Amino acid sequence: MRSSLRALFGLALFFLLWEAVPQLGLLTPILLPPPSSLPAAFLRELKSGALPAALSNSLSHYAIGLLIGVVLGLAVGVLAGLFKPLDETLSWVVRVLRPIPGLAWVPFAIIWFGVSTAGAIFIIAIGVFWIEFFAALAAVQGVERDQIELARAFGFGGWRQRLVKVVLPAATPGILAGIRTSLGQAWMAVVAAELFGVPGLGQRMMQASSLLATDLVLVYMLTIAAMYGMTDVVFNRVSKALLAYRA
Repeated sequence: MRSSLRALFGLALFFLLWEAVPQLGLLTPILLPPPSSLPAAFLRELKSGALPAALSNSLSHYAIGLLIGVVLGLAVGVLAGLFKPLDETLSWVVRVLRPIPGLAWVPFAIIWFGVSTAGAIFIIAIGVFWIEFFAALAAVQGVERDQIELARAFGFGGWRQRLVKVVLPAATPGILAGIRTSLGQAWMAVVAAELFGVPGLGQRMMQASSLLATDLVLVYMLTIAAMYGMTDVVFNRVSKALLAYRA
């Protein structure tokens, strides 16, 4: 209860300080609109249908890109963690590709997919892939070898049996931590993926900024923050339920 109250206090203090900056003339409202001006802008976007449409498009990009990135990152990370030759083979490929930011892939997304939903999903999936790859790789490599040897002693000789019975259960906390991080990374990638014209929250933010409608920009920024907050809370509860057996 106390932690929840502290969280609410911190959030309230943040908004009060934000409100004070333009009200005291430290920044003009056009540069930083106060929070008190945002409900009216939010209602305008809501009534016009622009906000629901943009949110629906972004959620579609987000969900599909997140799913593809997590599944591929998890599969490759687990396999590299299980098989050292594969990890060694991929080591320099990873070092070459990992530092390249998602925005750098935008030109290729446009060339390969055009200004389309597929291009946005591609950008999101790339950002998510690396997070889940490294999380799964570290989680699997962190499984104690004694557990694997014990599994062999009890007749789990095949790698598939060891994977299902030993490796994945032991690596689950690390894998889930990677997925939780990916939830936030995917929302960050949504904006980058939609900046080049794909309909969604990112596109609406760019349109608003070009008109100096900074209140609308903040409405969409806070919408993304709210969506991340909800997904994080839900996933955190699901994770605790899945890991209840470890308590």
